Amino acid sequence: MEISGLEHKMMRSLKVTLHALSFLFVIAVVASSFADAAKPISLSPEQAQSINKISAYMNSFVTLQGEFTQISPKGNVSKGIMFISKPGKLRFEYSPPNPFLLVSDGKWVTLKNRAKEKGDQFPLSATPLRLVVSPKIDLLREANIMGFEQADGITSVLLEDRKGTIGGQLVLIFDENQNQLQQWIIIDGKGRRTTVSLANLESGMKIDPKLFVVKINRKEKSR
Repeated sequence: MEISGLEHKMMRSLKVTLHALSFLFVIAVVASSFADAAKPISLSPEQAQSINKISAYMNSFVTLQGEFTQISPKGNVSKGIMFISKPGKLRFEYSPPNPFLLVSDGKWVTLKNRAKEKGDQFPLSATPLRLVVSPKIDLLREANIMGFEQADGITSVLLEDRKGTIGGQLVLIFDENQNQLQQWIIIDGKGRRTTVSLANLESGMKIDPKLFVVKINRKEKSR
């Protein structure tokens, strides 16, 4: 029985998700056992090469757009469309009923509640998102590799900012067969996880700069 293109994509997506869940379980076990002694892992030449492939992919595009599915720390699922324009610009436009809009203008990240025209701002440099929208990234040089898992062409890497300016951790899930980033998972300082799965990605298009401009009713930016 032949498998259709849609079924193949669904099976691949399920495999990525199961791989990510397995990797996160390992991370949780290790973190609970060795939280005080967590150190960067030693990488084999093959593992280092796989991480360099992720860096090369992230450096291969200036603009990127696609669809996303986000799972919040509380398990809430949201969908929407995403735009990236390097350096530093990003827009996550959530579909109703989620009222939020997440925009990075290259310096500040704004989380806006469109229903109330209010929101919060914080520096891009203080979030793991800076690794995603950096004009050029070398993960081996700029991040500590805290975990690595590879199976069936799917590579999962657990990262921490080497300079210590970013709190929490970032997991990148990369499909080596498709040469494409499939997911990222942001783990904050309290262990809360936000998972973002990507689909239907296209690169190289021209994106309207106005998409990365947003205004909110707020007297003062977060420091």
